[in-house]
Amino acid sequence: MKILVTGAAGFIGSKLMYSLQKRGDEVVGIDNFNDYYDIRLKEGRCKAFGLQVRRLDIADKASVDALFEQEKFDKVVNLAAQAGVRYSITNPYAYLQSNLVGFLNILEACRNFGVKHLVYASSSSVYGMNAKVPYSEDDKVDNPVSLYAATKKSNELMAHSYCKLYGIAMTGLRYFTVYGPWGRPDMAPMLFAGAISRGETIKVFNHGDMIRDFTYIDDIVAGTIGCLDHEPAPNRDGLKYRVYNIGCSNPVKLMDFISEIEHALGVEAKKEFLPMQPGDVYQTNADTTKLETEIGYKPVVQLHEGIGKFIEWYRGDQNPLK
Repeated sequence: MKILVTGAAGFIGSKLMYSLQKRGDEVVGIDNFNDYYDIRLKEGRCKAFGLQVRRLDIADKASVDALFEQEKFDKVVNLAAQAGVRYSITNPYAYLQSNLVGFLNILEACRNFGVKHLVYASSSSVYGMNAKVPYSEDDKVDNPVSLYAATKKSNELMAHSYCKLYGIAMTGLRYFTVYGPWGRPDMAPMLFAGAISRGETIKVFNHGDMIRDFTYIDDIVAGTIGCLDHEPAPNRDGLKYRVYNIGCSNPVKLMDFISEIEHALGVEAKKEFLPMQPGDVYQTNADTTKLETEIGYKPVVQLHEGIGKFIEWYRGDQNPLK
């Protein structure tokens, strides 16, 4: 079994590639190593996990096609994307190039070079303005509040069309807030840990009244591998197509999350309470029943343990941004 992981120097991608190689799969990893955040973190992940990741941008169609033609992949996990909700407000074109053009290049390569199963990253942000919680895969997702969310919903629609037209098995994963060692520096855990450690004030949006379904990286990777190993059975339309929520299904108040970081660091945070930011939502909460039933997914790392492991890494010698 030969597997391609795109975005392999990223937070989820690096741990996924490491885990697949550890169990004996033949894995090729690619990443464009862009400078959306400090590249030392991407390089550090590769070094820490012993990964050989090729520098390749999925928006470069000729390079993607050449790679697929040479390697003859059986399965693909597409995690490469321009990430970040707030960044999409100021840099919209970066999202169109990577999340739409790049994803189309992956779909076309899967079609033209005989890939059996594509697993791709969607996002909990597709639920947008939905008031009903927990979020279910059966809920409508027609009200995105950011361009990032709109591109992720577009990915699901594009994947559905390629599944229908060409019979490629497709599994989309709506990731809920992921945290842990080697996490992205633009996300709350790293921002909070850094500011609190330096004695700086942290920004607490919506005056602290927010709820997130924080999910530890190891649980996310285990769920992703479970989906990779289980090609979807035909649905009622005869299509091998699935979209799953993948989260902890145990939402946490933002202030409680901050308290866990304060406790692990042994420092009380200085807080600046601010209004809700454009593109943000009040609450994310995953209904993971479908993933549990069909794949056997079961998150095991609770917040207290996960934050402890994250802070241990953050303070350790492996953290290149310390």
